[in-house]
Amino acid sequence: MSTASLLRFSLSPPNSSLRRHEFLPLHHKPRRGVLPNLPKLHTFPRISSKAIEFETSNKLQLQEKTAQEESNSTVLLDVSGMMCGACVTRVKSIISADERVESAVVNMLTETAAIKLKEGAGEDFSAVADDLAKKVSASGFDARLRVSGMGVEAKVRKWRETVEKKEALLVKSRNRVAFAWTLVALCCGSHASHILHSVGIHVGHGSFFDILHNSYVKGGLALGSLLGPGRDLLFDGLNALRKGSPNMNSLVGFGAIAAFAISSVSLLNPELQWNAAFFDEPVMLLGFILLGRSLEERARIKASSDMNELLSLISTTSRLVIAPSGSDVSSDSVLCSDAMCIEVPTDDIRVGDSILVLPGETIPVDGKVRAGRSVVDESMLTGESLPVFKEEGLSVSAGTINWDGPLRIEASSTGSNSTISKIVNMVEDAQGREAPIQRLADSIAGPFVYSVMTLSAATFAFWYYIGTHIFPDVLLNDIAGPDGNSLLLSMKLAVDVLVVSCPCALGLATPTAILVGTSLGAKQGLLIRGGDVLERLSGIDYITLDKTGTLTEGRPTVSAVTSLGHEQSEILQIAAAVEKTASHPLAKAIIAKAESLNLNIPSTRGQLAEPGSGTLAEVDGLLVAVGKLSWVCERFQQRTNVSDIKKLEQSLVHQSADYSSSNHSRTIVYVGREGEGVVGAISISDNLRHDAESTITRLQQKGIRTVLLSGDREEAVAAVAKLVGVEDEFVNGSLTPQKKSDVISSLQASGHRVAMVGDGINDAPSLALADVGIALQIDGQENAASNASSIILLGNKLSQVVEAIDLARATMSKVRQNLTWAVAYNVVAIPMAAGVLLPHFDFAMTPSLSGGMMAMSSIFVVTNSLLLQFHGPQKTKEKSETSIPSL
Repeated sequence: MSTASLLRFSLSPPNSSLRRHEFLPLHHKPRRGVLPNLPKLHTFPRISSKAIEFETSNKLQLQEKTAQEESNSTVLLDVSGMMCGACVTRVKSIISADERVESAVVNMLTETAAIKLKEGAGEDFSAVADDLAKKVSASGFDARLRVSGMGVEAKVRKWRETVEKKEALLVKSRNRVAFAWTLVALCCGSHASHILHSVGIHVGHGSFFDILHNSYVKGGLALGSLLGPGRDLLFDGLNALRKGSPNMNSLVGFGAIAAFAISSVSLLNPELQWNAAFFDEPVMLLGFILLGRSLEERARIKASSDMNELLSLISTTSRLVIAPSGSDVSSDSVLCSDAMCIEVPTDDIRVGDSILVLPGETIPVDGKVRAGRSVVDESMLTGESLPVFKEEGLSVSAGTINWDGPLRIEASSTGSNSTISKIVNMVEDAQGREAPIQRLADSIAGPFVYSVMTLSAATFAFWYYIGTHIFPDVLLNDIAGPDGNSLLLSMKLAVDVLVVSCPCALGLATPTAILVGTSLGAKQGLLIRGGDVLERLSGIDYITLDKTGTLTEGRPTVSAVTSLGHEQSEILQIAAAVEKTASHPLAKAIIAKAESLNLNIPSTRGQLAEPGSGTLAEVDGLLVAVGKLSWVCERFQQRTNVSDIKKLEQSLVHQSADYSSSNHSRTIVYVGREGEGVVGAISISDNLRHDAESTITRLQQKGIRTVLLSGDREEAVAAVAKLVGVEDEFVNGSLTPQKKSDVISSLQASGHRVAMVGDGINDAPSLALADVGIALQIDGQENAASNASSIILLGNKLSQVVEAIDLARATMSKVRQNLTWAVAYNVVAIPMAAGVLLPHFDFAMTPSLSGGMMAMSSIFVVTNSLLLQFHGPQKTKEKSETSIPSL
């Protein structure tokens, strides 16, 4: 049996009388004597390539199966009532304590808990989720299973209801703040005459000021403050404490009640001679706390504004066009005279339906333009501010806005599967994935409340029993009252410790920055899959890039065809036949050239593709191989002389002289046929991306090494590397997908953090292996590259790689700033509140001042994260000229 016979044998269909699997070395060892005339040198490479194909296919199938299983075993809970990092830790510990749970992530801002169940948890995941929700609810947090499979309209409605609910709570919070500060003004009104006197305004004491100065009136105002605007805060804190999960409200409530209780006992029992009536402190404390909460809630809503803007791009209704059967609808007319337009929910649109989009409307689904001409604003998806011209045959995406003229679109996706819907889903998932740095905050926030309560008790005990005896001068401070009461001083300092501590800042430090960062990335056309991705990307020091479709535009064209004794059209015909079902850009270029010449493409029998090398098929009874020279020669017994190969290459260079400019990349594909060896070659040229060179330069300026990995010829890869500025030592050509992965693995083994940028199926293994996989989404289509990547560049611009790194570094910088502030604030503020400066500097904080500082701490963290919204992509000096055809 000859080599060609063995190849044809491997291409036999499964129902053939030949048993194809007997020749797979993955299962059977070759036996000597079976094929006596088979040349060993040419046979085994063919068999190994077959094994590589099955291995790659199995890996991709395994990855898809694993991803599907993970998706099926993950449930989402909506959890409300979380106030601070301690609440998050409590909810997470309740869920993780269940033996059926493998891992859990809880996000306070989005009020969600993502739970991954173990394999043995059973098939009824919803029942397990309901059980977990009941456990969480029993601990004081309202939890329920999130309804899955919601359509576009339901999702938008749910989000709008959530926003309206938050805005209603904000209005209620403002009313509470107004009420609380009215009580503050009344309670502190007795001091107004003294304040006015200090600025030179003399007001006589009247009956009104005398009433406000009455201790019983102050007590009534304090009680009104506790049971009025502070009621929800107090009850929530006490319930959380009763259920064993104290939160920020517990500390504030306990401090306010303690201050009120001591003041009441002192007032109602004058024989004790405590002189410890300070009713104005709990009133001012609650006033500052509620003001801070209101400002913080407003900032949180502002942090979610980018997500609201994304959801506003989803159109819940569509204008369905129904034309009578047999009617002639030309591409020149958007609507025929007897067509009917019906407004239907976007969820009811099916693939193939015709949709009418008028000027100023949002395109509801992904599709292709079948009639009309207009310009479309795609800035919310790609980050590109200039509108894009659309006419018949061009693709449009849901969420983009039609500007000028009406368009008739044929739907290619349903509403829930449209580009904008997937973006929203991925952004929601990303905001629910915590960055590893968040674990530091969680580890601190967990025992924080109990630690603060212990410190408060210790502060009271120290100053009451020891401190005032060691430092008697501290009783002269105003905090001890006019009579220098040690009980009053000890009590106020203990309350200070309770109130000044701020676990909220720790809990908000990471989620707020991740929320703003991922939402901002989506607005800039950067789809980031989670906070953990941002953290890894910020530390990248090596970036590996594919060549075709990544550094080049990915729209190659055939620039020359040459052959050895055959017509050029015949070479194109058999090459196009072999590549007809392939998805690689080079294959599409060959097919497009053959179709443009109206060549008759013959049918094939069987097909075998080896990513990164070539494709093999049987055409007109003969095996034909198309791909790299070495790979094509290995398919057959080589009969082509080296001199003939050189002639082919020289002829190609001469024919493609027009494509030899500096902005073109040239690749040679060889064609071999059974019994003849190499019979021809095809030169394919591809333009370099206009931002390729500037992107490489900017990456290198940031201290990031760039590595070029390509399956193309080493000469072609080296030429492109020279044009864009990649150093020679980091240029790798003629690589298989496995060898690309090996390069990345070796860099990781050396301690480097590696990102991979690619666009095709042959890049999928490397994208999955790298610390961060970055895929360019071409023509808005998903592929194996985008599925395996951590970041998707919706704008299909290489410069977005730099923008993603800048955003990641800016986001993680905010996270570190927030965590540093949160930790430093508590480290400094708690000792100050405990009176550490009192003996030597005569400085002590009051409960109201402590409450104000605590509120401002949380506001600082949220506001600092909001500053990310001013982060924008750096503009390069290069300007690309974009022209829009006249309509």
